[in-house]
Amino acid sequence: MTGSHESNPEMPDQLQVLTFQLGNEGFGVEISGIQEVLEYRKATRVPRTPEFMLGVINLRGKVIPVVDLRPHFGLQVKEPTVDTCIIIIHVIIEGENTPLGILADRVQQVVDIPAEQISPPPKIGNKINAAYIYGMARIDEDFIILLRLSRVFSSDELQKVMDKALEHQDV
Repeated sequence: MTGSHESNPEMPDQLQVLTFQLGNEGFGVEISGIQEVLEYRKATRVPRTPEFMLGVINLRGKVIPVVDLRPHFGLQVKEPTVDTCIIIIHVIIEGENTPLGILADRVQQVVDIPAEQISPPPKIGNKINAAYIYGMARIDEDFIILLRLSRVFSSDELQKVMDKALEHQDV
């Protein structure tokens, strides 16, 4: 599989990834886009926002929208547990680097994945839109789905979420 990425200029030699669980699925996000991982805290619900938006939290005086990826990925929404956490990532909205929280059932580890171990997403049998997936990687006995978080939510969706969040600055 080594030759498959040679023509892809956006594929680095190695990817440093934070792995996490949503249900029984393993996911990974490139570490460079992550600000921090927080213990779960209840988000303040914001009226008239999409199903995937849990609400907003206050993080050191900044209002941060928190989203659940499950509705986008066709996974069942479930109640938080003691392992649930919020991963603060940065996404680009209208040219601005904007913090966004994503819910995870459990954060696992940071791993370095050599490019030759990253396979393209399967063409069939995946509930998740292939545009959201950077690739698939095997870690020990499990496969993880490497996400392109910048593509999971459209700019319009994120802008609406941010606008609603900013209306609720008094969190």
